[in-house]
Amino acid sequence: MSVPVNGFQLPPGPRTPATGQFLEWVMRPWAVLDRCFARYGDVFTLRLARVGTFVVVSDPALIESVFRGDPRVFHAGEGNRVLRPLLGPRSLLLLDEDEHLRERKLLLPPFHGRALAALESLIRDVCERHLAHWPVGQRVRIRPLAQALTLEVIARAVFGLSGRQAVDDACVLLRRALAWAAERRRLFTFALLGPQRVERSGILRGALAPVEALIREEVRRARADTRLEQREDVLAMLVRARREDGSALSDEELRDELVTLLVAGHETTATALAWGLERLARHPEVVERLRREVASGGHAYRDATVQEILRLRPVIPLVVRLLKQPVALGPWSLPAGVVVAPAIYLVHKRPDVYPEPMRFRPERFLERPPGTYTWLPFGGGVRRCIGASLAQLELALALAGIVQRFDITPGRPGDEARVRRAVTWAPAADGEVVLAARSSPASTAAPSVAATG
Repeated sequence: MSVPVNGFQLPPGPRTPATGQFLEWVMRPWAVLDRCFARYGDVFTLRLARVGTFVVVSDPALIESVFRGDPRVFHAGEGNRVLRPLLGPRSLLLLDEDEHLRERKLLLPPFHGRALAALESLIRDVCERHLAHWPVGQRVRIRPLAQALTLEVIARAVFGLSGRQAVDDACVLLRRALAWAAERRRLFTFALLGPQRVERSGILRGALAPVEALIREEVRRARADTRLEQREDVLAMLVRARREDGSALSDEELRDELVTLLVAGHETTATALAWGLERLARHPEVVERLRREVASGGHAYRDATVQEILRLRPVIPLVVRLLKQPVALGPWSLPAGVVVAPAIYLVHKRPDVYPEPMRFRPERFLERPPGTYTWLPFGGGVRRCIGASLAQLELALALAGIVQRFDITPGRPGDEARVRRAVTWAPAADGEVVLAARSSPASTAAPSVAATG
């Protein structure tokens, strides 16, 4: 039954006190989503103390109406306000309406077309260097190794750092700050305090001070660089970027956008790679087909494998839109102030969209490309993650290098459970596998008889 609230009709949901719902959401959000979907179906209401009322949606038709909705009514930036203490007020993720569209247009070019293609050889180089030092013949947790890899990609591709020592020093500094922010006890502290008190306390800004100092110095160097026009790193392109009125990004705006790229491009991509190895270790038939394709120079199955990893093990469970006006959503009437949350995790498990949804089967994306409103690891609509193409390229190149270099077996029996790390869902054992060295990547890269079969 629907729930009447001040003349509005909200979808049904659990009657547990809001504090209890909030605590379970912080600890085990997947359990909340699974249980509520099983009981209430495609649309249900959660009341989360300190956060607000969430209407969770997994019906693709309703998700389309949300993503295509008026940006003046569906505020994603305001809905993400919990991230403000970390990202800063000028982060693209926290902007809405015309301001968001204007800044998105300014920030998008470094992540598409020629600019993205220019980063491919850099990413290959970083992957090759890191994979050469991954341990073999023992159980290894992939997520920390993937974090080191993705951090170097950010240091070089985003910040434009060069020179081994400069890159290594920056990676150590970035890793230390991000690890502090993602600690489980920190999640409880921030959740209980709420974003406003966290921001006022300055806890996060203090922890990020070394990162901010690095960003300020690299921005200063970029502004003074006489060869800035020749540089192809993201920072250089953002420093060169101009709005329609001719204005450039300020130092504070650059700080917020670069921290956003660092947080979003590091933790999420590293976690997705850990999930990818956790899945591949348990599906040798996928590894073998992927290996044959890489050896023959193809990439369709590789890309489908990335899409299937992100479908079956999404790193972010949902996206949010804060309603600024009342909205009719299907049969429901929702008041302003409610958060509508398209549930990535639930949509990706719909059997009417994905037959045998819990089966890891990349072939499904060769048979049918990802749907705009049914494959949502990067959100959707005008708020789709601007770094989606870069993240997929990074994952694809890393996986291709890994299957060429290693045989992969599970480090423990059974599928790994999920654990919450800040806003991401990670494998509980960090994607624990055993890697065995194969023949040299150079020899496996050549086409083989098996590759033609």
